Amino acid sequence: MKIRQFFNKFVRDERGVTALEYAILAGIIVAAVVSAVGLLSTGLSTGFSNLASTITSATS
Repeated sequence: MKIRQFFNKFVRDERGVTALEYAILAGIIVAAVVSAVGLLSTGLSTGFSNLASTITSATS
């Protein structure tokens, strides 16, 4: 009987579910930040290349 009570208590316990939800949410946020940084770095690289080309052609 104690095993059945333990199992029922374990199934109804939702504390671990909350921690899992936070972990999933943190993973989604990290993925979004990594994607944004990747897109931003590409744009910045292109912008600096254009700026360097403009400066080089203006001094020539």
